[in-house]
Amino acid sequence: MTSPATPAADTAPASPPGPRPGAAPGATRPAPWVRTRLRAAPLTALLAAALAFVTVLLAAALPRALDRGADQALRTFLHDRGPSATSLHVASPVSEEDLGPRDLDSALATLLARTGPDYRIAASGPVHGSMSTKPRALDNPELARPEGVPPMLHLMHLRRAEEHVRLVEGRWPGAAAPEGPIPVALSQKAAQTLGVRVGMVLRTSSPDSTSAEVVGLYAANDEADVYWTDLPCPTRACQLYTPKLPPLRYWETAALVGPEALDRLTSWGRGAEDFWRLPVDVDALRADQLPTVSGEIARYLAGQTAADLSTATARPQLRISSSLPTLFTRARARQAAAAPLTAVGPAGVAGVAFVVFCLAGALTADRREAELRLLRARGGSRRTLLLRLLGEGAVTVVPAAALATALAVLLLPTPRWTATLLAAAAATLLALLAFPVRAAVVLSAPRGARPRRRLVGELLVLATTVAAVYEVRLRGVAPAGEGLDPLLVAAPLLLALCGGLVLARLVPAVVGALAWLAGRRSGVIGFLGLARAARGTGGRRRPSVLPVVALLLAITTGGFGAALLDTVDSARFQAARVNVGGDAQIIAPYGENLPETLVKAASALPEVRLSVPVWADDAWFLSGTAQASTKVKVVVADPVTYAKLARAVGWGGFDPALLAGGGAGAPAPALLSPELQRLGGPHELRIGNSPPLALKAAGFVEGTPALPGAGGAFVVLPAGPATASAVETTRPNRWFALGTPDEAELDALVRTARRGPTIEGWAVHTSAATSAQLASDPLKRSAGRLFWASVAGAAGLALLAVLLTMVRAAPERAALLARLRTMGLRPRQGIAMILTEALPQALAAALGGALVAAVAVALLGPAVDLSALIGSPAHTGVRLTPWPVLTQALSLAGLVAAAVIAEAALSGRRQITTELRAGDQR
Repeated sequence: MTSPATPAADTAPASPPGPRPGAAPGATRPAPWVRTRLRAAPLTALLAAALAFVTVLLAAALPRALDRGADQALRTFLHDRGPSATSLHVASPVSEEDLGPRDLDSALATLLARTGPDYRIAASGPVHGSMSTKPRALDNPELARPEGVPPMLHLMHLRRAEEHVRLVEGRWPGAAAPEGPIPVALSQKAAQTLGVRVGMVLRTSSPDSTSAEVVGLYAANDEADVYWTDLPCPTRACQLYTPKLPPLRYWETAALVGPEALDRLTSWGRGAEDFWRLPVDVDALRADQLPTVSGEIARYLAGQTAADLSTATARPQLRISSSLPTLFTRARARQAAAAPLTAVGPAGVAGVAFVVFCLAGALTADRREAELRLLRARGGSRRTLLLRLLGEGAVTVVPAAALATALAVLLLPTPRWTATLLAAAAATLLALLAFPVRAAVVLSAPRGARPRRRLVGELLVLATTVAAVYEVRLRGVAPAGEGLDPLLVAAPLLLALCGGLVLARLVPAVVGALAWLAGRRSGVIGFLGLARAARGTGGRRRPSVLPVVALLLAITTGGFGAALLDTVDSARFQAARVNVGGDAQIIAPYGENLPETLVKAASALPEVRLSVPVWADDAWFLSGTAQASTKVKVVVADPVTYAKLARAVGWGGFDPALLAGGGAGAPAPALLSPELQRLGGPHELRIGNSPPLALKAAGFVEGTPALPGAGGAFVVLPAGPATASAVETTRPNRWFALGTPDEAELDALVRTARRGPTIEGWAVHTSAATSAQLASDPLKRSAGRLFWASVAGAAGLALLAVLLTMVRAAPERAALLARLRTMGLRPRQGIAMILTEALPQALAAALGGALVAAVAVALLGPAVDLSALIGSPAHTGVRLTPWPVLTQALSLAGLVAAAVIAEAALSGRRQITTELRAGDQR
């Protein structure tokens, strides 16, 4: 693209291009076109190159930033699921034909050979071995029994386990005598927990009298190593609960056997199986390759690859499973849901950039129209002129575009190139062709049909906008998994374009009316400025609609995106509150209660506005229903404070008067979940060993903050006389609060109450930390960064459109001011007149943009699904909040005003002085 040239350059080549017909052989040839133009206007060429550089840089950087954000979001999403979910799990029952450790290793080599090629195994390496199918209970009376349940022991053999542990006592297990105990090695931590020592024989109550002898103790080099994932507690003893009611605690761990005792695993566990876990390298996955990788892993799990593996390993019962297909589906759905939202900002930048180049091309063609028509009249063909204009622009645009593309590739490394090159090429062509295309129109288009063509074009834009908005409102955005929705991206831009066209029609009339009113007053400055703003400058071909459209596009996309992000922030905080059950929670481990000192200390924190101790359990039964018994979750809390908590959280609100009453001999009032509404009474609740508690249905609520994220049937009861007969409910096991307590401070209170350095098994959460965790998703961070970068780019380009218009009008304005200076106009009055001329358009665009952004939010907001950006299911779309929209509009209006003032102060006085010295040359 070629920017407006200086007046001297506009008349530089007065002869048609090429040698003159009949010229003498030794005659002087005309000066080269491109070199002459560039030497005549070096600053113009430099500005054209700078504009092309910035635009191409933004265009080339956009797809690379999107790719990097999508890759990082995918990898973080998979990392958060853990190594087990991102691994390929292979298992096969142990048979007599298995050859032991060698067969395990050869099967692993076969499994690894069929992975890839679009995914690879992680550097942590596969984990494989053999394991007993079931654990055995240990009968040794000296072993630890928390609630009378004997500990359970797994036996397994892990290949290369010695690389991840160190022997601290005894020896590594070896071969076992045919009828003797199985030699095993136990972790040191498990031995200390259970009370096991080296040399102890661990007996079982099985009829075959199978036993195990502890010959060594080991310690894991790193218990958090992914090597131990999915294994049944080989590094320590784990506390588990029996499935029967009431649940009882017991210890479970695993011991290692040597390769010589693999044949004894079957007798210990009533069966054994070989296993292989192949961790997929998440950091090597790319978002654009997910469909291909999903297909390869699907074939590995249940397709032709799985059948080939079963044959190659001679294991007909080989089972292969993984959570990766499900995770890939969820990741692709997240990307598809976020794609339309992340495209709104860049689409706005692209629209403003297109308008700026059209404006620059139109201004340049308008300024050089006389020159081009003169050359055409003197015999220059239109084709030759356009080719030379194209070459003139290529000298400045192409090197700048190449440099910008290289810089984008260097700053944002990513393996994908196609989208980058296409975007850079499109921006380069736009910069290169804007002026030649406009020049072609100037040299060939008839001049009498402009108003009619403009009206037809505006009606076409209006009809397209109505159809797009109606379609989005009718069907919503593209369904999940369909990716980018062009209508949702285009609709805000079409609304902004319609607003710009309407303003282009209204602003001259309104400003003209203001000029008429100003003309009735004594001052002349306001009248002159408003009159020039109403009729425009530079002739009737001045493209005055384009700056308004650029400003409206920038303000509309910025306002729509700001409202979207504001809605995401507020919805994310509300979702965090629902997930936590308030602003803070402390939940005791199963079977324990909160110490009274802890509840008092937490309630006394200055940041706590409301303290709600609660007793809750999910293992009790509601009797007396049509189904005889129904499993429910029970919540017991003070009705008044609990109702305040529910109203603040926005989940399960109720009138505390509903839970008033009850007492000795009377049914306790209860709030029931909708699942229990169809069950007839009377109701009885059996809590532990307490006598049955008669219930009276006082109302129904859709949820309860005391059980965040829990579904199913539940009952809310009032604490006090109504539930005094249930002794278990008198001591709370959960605490909820409203306010701004710090999570670290709550952790410290729990440690103090527990008199220990750790709070393992206790849940301490705050809504602030949960909201920050939701916001830490790279998918959301990249969307936010992309939006604000788009806002900055659109604002800068819109400002450039205004400055280009002012620069085009500067010579005529300088001549007018020079004449007025000779009649006594003061410099301050000249600057006031410039502001009066330029600001009405900017202010009208700011107010119109804010209005159009509000209309876009109101029309399109309900159709937008924000779940992907919130990190939790969202039930509402973008909400119309005035402050984010006004902030964008006022900020850009202030920026334009500052630019106008700066242009008037810096260039106005110099141009006026030049006019006074040289006279009017126009």
